Amino acid sequence: MLYHWYELGHAAMVPARAAAGQARSLLDNPFNPFLYTPMGRHASAALELFERTTRRYAKPEFGLKTTKVDGSNVAVTEETVWQAPFCDLIHFKRDLTEQRAAQDPRVLIVAPMSGHFATLLRGTVEAFLPDHEVYITDWRDARMVPYAAGRFDLDDYIDYVRSMLTLFAGDVHVFAVCQPAVPVLAAVARMEAEGDDNVPLSVILAGGPVDTRVGTTSVNHLAEERGTAWFSRNVVTTVPWTQPGSGRSVYPGFLQLTGFMSMNLDRHTDAHKALFDHLVAGDGDSAEKHRAFYDEYLAVMDLTGEFYLQTIETVFVSHLMPKGMMLHRTKDVDLRQIKRVPLMTVEGEKDDITGRGQCHAALDLAASLEPDKKFRYDAEGVGHYGVFNGSRFKAHILPRIAQFIRSNDAERHRYIAVSTPSARTQEPLHDDAWHASAFTFAARP
Repeated sequence: MLYHWYELGHAAMVPARAAAGQARSLLDNPFNPFLYTPMGRHASAALELFERTTRRYAKPEFGLKTTKVDGSNVAVTEETVWQAPFCDLIHFKRDLTEQRAAQDPRVLIVAPMSGHFATLLRGTVEAFLPDHEVYITDWRDARMVPYAAGRFDLDDYIDYVRSMLTLFAGDVHVFAVCQPAVPVLAAVARMEAEGDDNVPLSVILAGGPVDTRVGTTSVNHLAEERGTAWFSRNVVTTVPWTQPGSGRSVYPGFLQLTGFMSMNLDRHTDAHKALFDHLVAGDGDSAEKHRAFYDEYLAVMDLTGEFYLQTIETVFVSHLMPKGMMLHRTKDVDLRQIKRVPLMTVEGEKDDITGRGQCHAALDLAASLEPDKKFRYDAEGVGHYGVFNGSRFKAHILPRIAQFIRSNDAERHRYIAVSTPSARTQEPLHDDAWHASAFTFAARP
């Protein structure tokens, strides 16, 4: 009933939000002399804060229309090249000739399914675009997926990754941000164990919780202390009838947001107080920066209950991957099977979500991989968000990732899609029923 009470409360606030919006529009009219008084500015600022703190934030747009290639501005368009019930694969297609585009490595950014939309990695995509063909996993809000579409758990996530890698026929580098580190490693390990030639050219993990027994954080302590059963009883609920996914078991976005904000409540409180002060002072630039950040930060998505609970149990409670006990649909996930795929890990010195050593553990677990195919980088002064976005990512982390990608891109036969329909729909794939790729590939020149 928790979700239903939340929806009821949200609906009850609609008239108040509408009244606040109308009152603010009246106050902000440049012909209203009250706007230019201290009381008017305070009232307008208060109304905006009320409206912003009670609204439901929609999924933002990527909004990446251009990039710079070889010193020239190039148009960028989004195209969906693969679809499944819980994910779209988006290609940021640059307006280049096929021959010029083929010169740049393909990068698959696997966005985290941990509450925020893939648009949180907008800056990551933007940073890669000038020198790479960029694709990203655009996970869907579970409350928007009809119940008839079926379940989605960690095993399905791994299947999705395998299906996407098969789509690229081996011609792609994978950049997994945070949560996807475990399913991406599991997918690659299973492909290696089966001798699948569609393994990626390289894998880069940034801030991934591979072994949460080391460098423990408050997130890890909470999971171990509470146990999976506690999360099942207290934070997993069902989508109410007002939403397309009615009846689906989910970990709601609004509960995730509560957890996110409670970790740094003072900082968020101060930020909203600062917004009020900026609005009163007429500092439009600072106010707009706040709006841009929180429009993204406060837009959250539901996760399926089965995916959330299986991830809690596998990654944070039982530590199955580092113990060598993880299974994917009854088959062992053994990172020692990884022998062909170069592996890079990135950690932030000040990461309070994924502790130090948790991501680098992947290099030790991939014991059969030659040392010259392993690379680790510690980003000084960088927090969790900084390992995939921001100025330090662009200045220090991205150049090392790009060098790692380039050094492993020229060693393998390269492919280019010669038939790319605007969108294809595929069912989730299982180990015993792999479908042929919907794309045909030909050798790159």
